[in-house]
Amino acid sequence: MRLSVSIAISTLLVSIMAATLYAMGRLPVCACGEIKLWHGEVFSSENSQHLSDWYTPSHIIHGVLFYCLGWLLFRRKTIGFRFVAATFAETAWEILENTDWIINRYRDATIALDYFGDSIVNSTSDVLAMMAGFWFAARLPVWASSLLAIALESLTMYVIRDGLALNILMLLWPLEAVRDWQAIL
Repeated sequence: MRLSVSIAISTLLVSIMAATLYAMGRLPVCACGEIKLWHGEVFSSENSQHLSDWYTPSHIIHGVLFYCLGWLLFRRKTIGFRFVAATFAETAWEILENTDWIINRYRDATIALDYFGDSIVNSTSDVLAMMAGFWFAARLPVWASSLLAIALESLTMYVIRDGLALNILMLLWPLEAVRDWQAIL
């Protein structure tokens, strides 16, 4: 698959995701009426509503992981094909993440008590962050991609006591000890 074709298909997937989220009742932008480049307050109704936040690094890590997974599963396919597959996986996650089922799961099992879903702008930015992570991984040596993922995860664990690994853990198998540790912020 040619790179220009994979970019066009990926753009179409992001557009379909945005339209689906809109049809699901997701707000295009924050209810506050602003679009901020960065919103750093985790315990806020504006979290996951702007262009970037403390969960943006986890989406970059998604890209690194999707690149690695694509390389393992689709080694004989072009990087363009793998990019489209990664974009499909990320847009599917963004749609699933904004269902009542996942939103309520986050509220029940994690420290995200004020979480009510992402804005469409935030979901789109999350996909763009994944794409950036994918392309970093495609161009960096394996050790550098691994170091990038570890550094981003460590940063968010240190600053907000959360990250991709804890998000997955708490969604699948909530631990009260982790929830208590996260609430210390």
